[in-house]
Formats: sequence, C-alpha cells, structure tokens
Amino acid sequence: MQGTMLWFNLEKGYGFIQTADDERLYVARSGFLPDHEPAPRCKGRAVSFVRQVAEGDTRAVDVSFLVQRDGRRARMRHTRGGSSL
Repeated sequence: MQGTMLWFNLEKGYGFIQTADDERLYVARSGFLPDHEPAPRCKGRAVSFVRQVAEGDTRAVDVSFLVQRDGRRARMRHTRGGSSL
C-alpha cells in the first residue's frame, strides 16, 4: 500500500501514516525498513508499507520512503554570442 507520512516523533519513536483511504495507521520506529529510518522532516513524504493487523491493532510495517521528483524544471540559459550547453 501507499500513503503519506503525517508525522513522526523521533524522541518517542512513533508516528502516523495516512492511507489513500483516509485511514490513519500507527507506525513505530521498528516498522521501518533498514536505510529508510524516519528523519526530522519526513512529514508529507510518500511512503510504501504493509498493513498489519495483530491482536485487534492495525499498524504499518515494512515502511519505506518513496523517491519524490522535484517538480521544478531546468531552465536553459543563453549567453551572448551563442548557446551554451
């Protein structure tokens, strides 16, 4: 599944993810895959995860951040006397 990181508290070690279905899922620091640990500014980032139900509790596990493209486009700059590459 995919969703968006709502917030994550690094000191407490947990946060929440919002799914495409507007469901909020709890995520613990241990629920992230290696090399995808949460950072101070992870709010709003797209994530991929597995929804797990255990003992009546629903949470996100195997969480990884998706690569986001920069929406800005490169501009070509022209110089006098010709074009630049």
